[in-house]
Amino acid sequence: QVQLVESGGGLVQAGGSLRLSCVASGRTFSSYRMGWFRQVPGKEREFVATINWSGGTTRYADSVKGRFTISRENAKNTVYLQMNSLKPEDTAVYYCAADRRLITSVVSDEYAYWGQGTQVTVSS
Repeated sequence: QVQLVESGGGLVQAGGSLRLSCVASGRTFSSYRMGWFRQVPGKEREFVATINWSGGTTRYADSVKGRFTISRENAKNTVYLQMNSLKPEDTAVYYCAADRRLITSVVSDEYAYWGQGTQVTVSS
């Protein structure tokens, strides 16, 4: 069982930056793929970014490409999402996800473990 705890959300003005962190419990973090997803009320959860076990492969949603960066520190059991040039449409609850497979995935159903979410609000 893996537990994920996100932090770093908050209120920021458009054009600003935030860095989300997700700390995972357990000893096998380095063998998990990790992902960030987001959800707004009334809409389905949407893919944001994913990273493979080593950090060598990353993938992004088109809507965040060039503005967001996903990274990980396996020694700290932590994955990050650096969000720059934030826009009001980035407002959502952001969720960290993990799965015991090595390669990346953009599909939420392919992640077994989820955090509780952290709210990001971008004002115009």
